[in-house]
Amino acid sequence: MPRYLRKLALLAKIEATYGTDSTPTGAANAMQVFDVSFTPLEGQEESRDIVRPYMGNTGVILTGIHQMIEFGVEISGAGAAGDVPGYGALLRACGLSETVTAETDVVYEPVSDGFEAVTLYYLLDGVRHIMLGCRGNVTMDFTSKRIPRFRFRMMGLLGTVADQALPATTFTGFATPVPVSEANTTFSLHGYAGATESVSFDLGNQVEPRLVINHESIEITDRRASGSAVMEATTLATKNWQAIALGHTDGVLALAHGGTAGNIVEVDAPVVQIGRYSESSSQGILNHTLPLMLKADSGDDDLTITVR
Repeated sequence: MPRYLRKLALLAKIEATYGTDSTPTGAANAMQVFDVSFTPLEGQEESRDIVRPYMGNTGVILTGIHQMIEFGVEISGAGAAGDVPGYGALLRACGLSETVTAETDVVYEPVSDGFEAVTLYYLLDGVRHIMLGCRGNVTMDFTSKRIPRFRFRMMGLLGTVADQALPATTFTGFATPVPVSEANTTFSLHGYAGATESVSFDLGNQVEPRLVINHESIEITDRRASGSAVMEATTLATKNWQAIALGHTDGVLALAHGGTAGNIVEVDAPVVQIGRYSESSSQGILNHTLPLMLKADSGDDDLTITVR
């Protein structure tokens, strides 16, 4: 019988001990995802290059084998203020700490050590792949008239693969998203809250498979957070982006999406430098595309994600 691409479940749970299966379940750890791309055998091929008295392929040895998966998750709240969003474990596996204030909010902030990891179960219509010690990077996209989205790119150590029936899934902690719009979204950059077509962020983690003698792990070895904002061009008297860029001036960024408690997500960055901006247009209106460098101020505070 054929196996169907749309019959898929992805489960993720924080590991108590790195690289040890945390046994996520469909009832407690199901991820509500879309646009999934899975690479079951990522790594290298070591050619044997054996010399023989005749021509022909001598094959390869697969080395450095690990696994990779990419997928999207809608950006929304958890359903109630202070509840952990369903995607919280994924953010923690991307080098963010999680601080819960009951009935108020959940805050995610970068860390530079003590990185957590998740076990991922990738179940595709009857076959289960287990990825261990998964860590990764996350990007965010807020584009007008669209649902805002995370994009996760995760690496994991090679676990087992086996025939396994799809589990029943409960998507606790995933509120219904609202589109990016004037009614639902506010954005300001360097104190200016002009018309904005889109804002994107990239946590900028460098993720490396560390596969050596006596040790195997997936490591986050650096972080360089960045982003981009497409804002309607205005006069220099209103906002002079060229002077700000040339002056290497730092400023604050604040984005808030959603207006109902339990479905609000905020992104804040205290020290943002503008890069070499460019011009573009849409609907006959001139825009500026502003590259953003999200700099650390007094520690691991490049950006903060708050779910209320």
